[in-house]
Amino acid sequence: MYLEKLVEIPKKKALQLITLIGLVAFVAMTLLGGLVNAAPVYGILDYEFAWTSGQVELIFSAWGAEGKQQIAFGIYMDFLYIIAYGALIFGCLLIATRELDGKFQTIGLYMTLTPVIAGICDVIENVNLLLMIADGNFITSMSPFIAALCATIKFTIIFACILFFLVEIIVIVINRKK
Repeated sequence: MYLEKLVEIPKKKALQLITLIGLVAFVAMTLLGGLVNAAPVYGILDYEFAWTSGQVELIFSAWGAEGKQQIAFGIYMDFLYIIAYGALIFGCLLIATRELDGKFQTIGLYMTLTPVIAGICDVIENVNLLLMIADGNFITSMSPFIAALCATIKFTIIFACILFFLVEIIVIVINRKK
């Protein structure tokens, strides 16, 4: 079973390497993303959470053609970012989960699956964002809603992972003091 194998596979050094690569890539992509997506009025998050065609049109009019191209490049880069944050979250959760036992470990093992779900939502979101940039017909379709819904799910999962990781750390510290 997948969950049982995660307790031992990948080996500790490999898991640490995956997590470190995820961290370095995450930091590098975050810094690069800040430079690429430096929109003067509306940023990428405004676009991701533009639930309606009217909001997308407002954002696009503020960006102009050059701004849309710049944001499109940032969205393409986000496909690499998905791998970076996925590896980082997966690695952090699994490293901490391996220090636990019982129900906390079981929940932690299930939580290691959630970066994949967040990544899938991010891919769906990105595709819809790119479709709206490439073809104005997608602005009046369900694309704004789908992109915003997927962004909401993605960020909720990431936030839940961070909270769970912090809880894991607290439990590990308490267990070591006993």
